[in-house]
Amino acid sequence: MHVQKLDFSETRSFSTFFLDYIQPKESLKPFYARFPEMKNFQGQIQDKAATFPIPQREVLCRVLQQQYRGITPSEKVKRNLDLLKSSTTFTITTGHQLNIFTGPLYFIYKIITVINACKKLKEHYPAYDFVPVYWMASEDHDYEEIKSLRVQGKKYTWTTHQTGAVGRFLTTGLAELADEIPGDTTLFKNAYAKNKTLSAAVRHYVNELFQHEGLIVLDANDADLKKALIPVMEEDLLRHTPYHQVNQTNQQLEQLGYHPQVNAREINFFYLKDSLRSRIEKRGDRFQVLDSTISFSASEIQARIKSNPEEFSPNVILRPLYQELILPNLAYVGGPAELVYWLELKRVFEFFQQPFPILMPRNFALMADAPTLRKMKKTGIELPLYFAEKNFLFNHWTLQHATHDLSTGKEQGTITALFEQLSARADSIDPTLKPYVQAQAKRTASALEKIEGKMLRAERRRHTEKLKQIESVKDTWFPNNSLQERTDNLLNFYPADPAFIHNLIDHFDPFDFRFNIVLHD
Repeated sequence: MHVQKLDFSETRSFSTFFLDYIQPKESLKPFYARFPEMKNFQGQIQDKAATFPIPQREVLCRVLQQQYRGITPSEKVKRNLDLLKSSTTFTITTGHQLNIFTGPLYFIYKIITVINACKKLKEHYPAYDFVPVYWMASEDHDYEEIKSLRVQGKKYTWTTHQTGAVGRFLTTGLAELADEIPGDTTLFKNAYAKNKTLSAAVRHYVNELFQHEGLIVLDANDADLKKALIPVMEEDLLRHTPYHQVNQTNQQLEQLGYHPQVNAREINFFYLKDSLRSRIEKRGDRFQVLDSTISFSASEIQARIKSNPEEFSPNVILRPLYQELILPNLAYVGGPAELVYWLELKRVFEFFQQPFPILMPRNFALMADAPTLRKMKKTGIELPLYFAEKNFLFNHWTLQHATHDLSTGKEQGTITALFEQLSARADSIDPTLKPYVQAQAKRTASALEKIEGKMLRAERRRHTEKLKQIESVKDTWFPNNSLQERTDNLLNFYPADPAFIHNLIDHFDPFDFRFNIVLHD
């Protein structure tokens, strides 16, 4: 295994917004505090140390000890749980919705980035300790987004009629689904068989996969942790302050030509109870829980917040703030869409007097397997070009191997010169004729383009077999015309190579903001 690097812009897979952030573009600097460079972590450490209260650290450690009671942690996990008690220990965090069988590959890459970032930070700042944390988004209710996985080109789906926060879903049917998937799925089958809820099962298999690296898995859906969020709940529900702060930021971003990733609501909390997770809306003088008969007066909801904070679940706007309130966190590791919406939140952090974390892009990768690499070499197209659209690849190869000149460029030049002469002559005779001549020139140019397209398609038909080879490579590495990491699952690689995760940890660099092409040759 070795790694080839590719600039993000060359992949044709990322938004201008994200690319401008990692440049970094000067116009975006007001929307974050510190760029993800090693030298900037010293200031981040100082800011977090000055604002993270010891009692909150004690609450965090107590909750984690409770959450790990059902697990026998590795020595590295035990050590990190103990280290978190110290005021000189900080976290690097990534969050992700719960999934089945780890979901898309990029989930694995996010965690690896967090682990490696902690290692690098320890090398540069030996006086401090750094703990990798996976934040389980157990309160999310996006079942449709997590119900399927893709293994060896086939889609497998978990069917359940449960509703509400997915972390509370019973694992019924998942162990049976594991039996349908090819390869060794013992790890996941055991996780689903031994744990009643999805959150417990995810903790189980994530711990099994990463405990050797000391990864801490945190479920923030906890009454004691939610107490830190009470002032935010009151500010959001009663005065809608985050809504106004985010709107101001989004207006600024739009003026710069960027399209915001998310929009704040006047109320950015769900009501969470049993199998219900529904938005809260202000209707008249009442706070209505949508899709239910539950409503509160202002005084009732204030009392409820104080007595049962666990019943209030932050949305995408306030979950980041919640994270930073309960963790001694320095940086958040996320994908391109995540980092973009975090850039909308700096005003919210400033209002609540919380340090804005460093935003680190996760590692991105394509697993280039040996059989497909051999097939690729036979096509004569270099691997980076496979990031282009399929039709572009077909045309590119055909033009390179055509036995005839398929371009009408020479003819286009001749026609352009001819019509320029005609246009000048017509103008001298009658200026009203000039637009007509120009229109005919456009029609002729269009006709030549159509002729060129027909000749190209005719030539492509002569090379059907070779283009099928190209298509096979493209479909293997870019299933459904998407990046492999967004579609394929860990089970495509891990059963055949138990060292898969370990090898990626060795090869990924969290501070190298380029796309990784992992060559298995």
